[in-house]
This record gives sequence, structure tokens and C-alpha cells, in this order.
Amino acid sequence: MTDMSDFNRGIIEEFRANHGVVGGQFEGATLVLLTTTGARTAQTRVNPLATLVEGDTLYVFASKAGAPTNPDWYHNVLAHPEVQVEFGDDRFDAVASPVTGPERDRLYAAQVERMPGFGDYEKATERVIPVVELRRRA
Repeated sequence: MTDMSDFNRGIIEEFRANHGVVGGQFEGATLVLLTTTGARTAQTRVNPLATLVEGDTLYVFASKAGAPTNPDWYHNVLAHPEVQVEFGDDRFDAVASPVTGPERDRLYAAQVERMPGFGDYEKATERVIPVVELRRRA
């Protein structure tokens, strides 16, 4: 897991140094940094995630590159839906809520249209990849 932690750490540093813009395989992608509280450990964790923006609402996808299990951050938001979001230079508290049914399907299809790799993730796994809404707290 160290390799993924190092990989994410580099993206997080680049994101913060460049006002939310990163290069490499994520060049041109809209990303957020999602800070969650660990479901078991209660430690904070930061994950860079591809994001779909619709109006004032942000959505993230628990794809884990098509792995057979959901990513740890998804379990964390189920246990502790109060999260912090960094979007560009904006940093705010939010509530993370899974989106289900036809709306989930619509949002996932929209993400596949923007970033076709998400279609590959969907084909690589038997699970339904969760979509999570990040709603800014007032």
C-alpha cells in the first residue's frame, strides 16, 4: 500500500501547489482532495479524487480503478459523512451522501462521457461503483 500512498501524496502536493491543477495522467481532469475520518481508526485521511461538477454540487466516484472492493475512503464516508473538501483554492466542510438508483446511473454515465476510463473501471468489476455527493455545509 506504500506505493499508492506515495502516489497519492505526490498528487496532493501538486494539487495544493498549483491551485487544484495537476498534470500527468490527471492532466485536464477536475479533482478534489477529500479528507475523511477513518471508520476504524478515526484518523484523518486525504484522497485525491476525480470529480464531476454539476452546478454547485460535486460528485466523486468510488471506482478504485475497477477493483472488486470499494475504496477505504468510501467506508469512511459511510461511517463519518462529515468531510472536508479542497476544490481548487476553495476549502470547505461538506456532507458526503451516496447517490443511488437512476440518478446514480445518470451521474456515472456523465462521468464516463467526460473521463472514459471510468467505463473501463465499471467493466472490470462486478460491483456497482458508488457515486457520492459532496454537499457544502452552510
